[in-house]
Parts: sequence; C-alpha cells; structure tokens
Amino acid sequence: MTVKIEGHCDAAFLAVRDAFAANFEVDREIGASCSVVIDGRTIVDIWGGYTDDSRTTPWSQDTIVNLMSVAKGFDSIVMQKLFDRGLLEIDAPVAKYWPEFAQAGKSGVTVRHVLSHTSGLEVVREPMWPGAIYDWNAFVGALERQAPSHEPGTFRAYHPMTVGHLTGELVRRVTGKSYGRILRETIGAPFGIDFQVGLSRPELARCARFTPGPGYDDPQYAPSPLNDLLVASRAQFDAERDDAFNSEQYRMSEIPSANGHGNGRSIAKFYGKLALNDEAIVTKEALQRICEVQWEGVEAVLSHDIRMGLGVRRNCVDVYMGPNETAWGHSGAGGSLGYVDPEAKLGFGYAMNLMRPTRNNGPRPRRLIDALYSCL
Repeated sequence: MTVKIEGHCDAAFLAVRDAFAANFEVDREIGASCSVVIDGRTIVDIWGGYTDDSRTTPWSQDTIVNLMSVAKGFDSIVMQKLFDRGLLEIDAPVAKYWPEFAQAGKSGVTVRHVLSHTSGLEVVREPMWPGAIYDWNAFVGALERQAPSHEPGTFRAYHPMTVGHLTGELVRRVTGKSYGRILRETIGAPFGIDFQVGLSRPELARCARFTPGPGYDDPQYAPSPLNDLLVASRAQFDAERDDAFNSEQYRMSEIPSANGHGNGRSIAKFYGKLALNDEAIVTKEALQRICEVQWEGVEAVLSHDIRMGLGVRRNCVDVYMGPNETAWGHSGAGGSLGYVDPEAKLGFGYAMNLMRPTRNNGPRPRRLIDALYSCL
C-alpha cells in the first residue's frame, strides 16, 4: 500500500524514509512516526498513514499513540532523577519510603529489586475486578498485601504492569505528587517532550487508535510457566470496555509501565538528550548507573532473552537496537521502540498503531534501524 510520507529527512538519510515507506508496503503498517536525533540535531522526523484501520483520518505531525512499555524507559529516568536528588537510594528497602509495603515478607525488597524486575511481584495474584488497575489505591494495596513469588533478587521475571505501580508509588511517597505530574514537571514541560502518562481530555482527540494485528495474541509468542497467570491478570483491565487499550479510561489513567502516549519525535528527542549526556535532564552518574547490567538471559514471564539494566533493556537478542552493544532503551508491546546509542550519539524513536508480535522487535523497527546505520 502506497502512502504519503510527510515530515523531514536529511538527504544523507533517505534510506530511513525508504524503509519507513517499505513498512507500509511490506508489513501493511496503518499509521506510524519515526524520528532520529544525532548529536543534538533532528535528522529524521517523518510520519504517514492513518490514525485507525478505517484509513480515513491521516496521521498528522502531532498525532500521539499508546507506546506501551516504551514508557518504562521514561519511568526509569524519573527514578534516576530522584536518586540524583537524594530522595531515593537504589539499595534501600522499598519499605523505608513506603512502610505498608513491608507486609507479607517484603521488608527485604529493595528499590534495585523493583527496577531490575527481581522483586517477586511480577503480577498481581490477588483476584480483582475488571478495571481494578485503574484504581491506583486498590492496585497498590494488592501489592502491599502480596508475598513475593520468590526470594527477592533471585528470580528474573519481567514485571509488565506492576513495576509501574511500584515505582509510581515510590514517586508519590517521596514527592507527594502522582507519577504523571512528576513526569510532566521534570521531563515533559522543561524539555518540550510531548510524552505523557495520564492524558487530559482535550488530548484524546489526537490519539491514534491501537489495532491488534494478525497473530498478536497467539500464545506461542509468550510461552512461559507464568503465561496463564499473566493472561488471567489481564482481567484487571476492563477488557470489554477497553477496546484494545483505546478507551478513555485507559488513556486517562496513570499506568507508568504501560500507557505513556507520545510519538517518534518525543521518544527520539528524549533519548537524543540522553545521548549528549545533558546533565539538565539527568546526571552522568545516573546514566552510568541506569545501564549497568543487572542480569542477562531468558526471563520467566514472556521468555524473552534480554540484558536488564535498572528499569531499561540493554541491546540484546530480543530488543534489537543496532550494532553497538552499549545502546539501551525500551521496546513496547506491538512494535514501538525508543533507545539511545551513546557511541553514535543518537536517539531513536518509532511509534505505530498496528500491533504485531514483537519478539526480536519485529521487522518494522529493525528495517528502520538497519537503514539508519547504513547511512552513518
């Protein structure tokens, strides 16, 4: 399908634009945006396609979309900023800041365990009602009551949803403000980064609609002893009304691990600043700390082969970020991706609304990344 590609692409990087167009031709992309910032300069900022599968409303310059777990990269930087300010300590018990968390044998769970996905709280196991995840106090209360599934620090299990409520409650405890507000005040507003968790009503109008593609929900893409429990935990969303993560309730709630909304430009701008070691956003010490490998190998929830930093993923088998090993960032379910490559001094952002199976990132971001590095 031929679509009109809009935006700017430097002449030396036209291969990226061609790869972006190929995603529509080959992989039937509905709508998407891609941006690349190198050495502080935006060299690619393109978009195209449509905001939903009716293909009637064009994707515009300011269209935003749910980026799923790309949000975890932003969440991790928010936490690093709190470490820099001395409000949190990486190896302190979570209960130091959140006393109720110590219930059910969790007094030894540290902030590092949370960020490295080894806290033993990979899902909420307590039966809850549809839509419970939107009730912050109820979801946090369930985490307070829950015992770890394993000795903290010993079990590598990706925390798809719970990590955001764990970090978000820590943010609330030490700042007195919600995570979404802190994100806006410390990253969004100061740096003009159009990325938010918890949209206001006026912003709903510029959201692209998520569409699950063929095979997206096929269990073969997440074989795991915990997969049944993960599937069961989806009942904590209001599946009937959520309409594949498109409901107003989903978009306006705060789920720091999963419902950040932005576009390729906002992701690349964020990671582009990190590529420059811009201490206005976070210290150099924090950047060293965040990408230290905590563990590597196959984790127990989605059976992804990853290298885990402090809340972010290092370049690895199942999150491809180009040829340089030092790259790090986070992918999102369905295909979105954001990362920084410190060696190339670049930030990369890709956002789309057609959800496809994403082991090894899937072909769409990989095609863009390979084209990008062919131009360097």
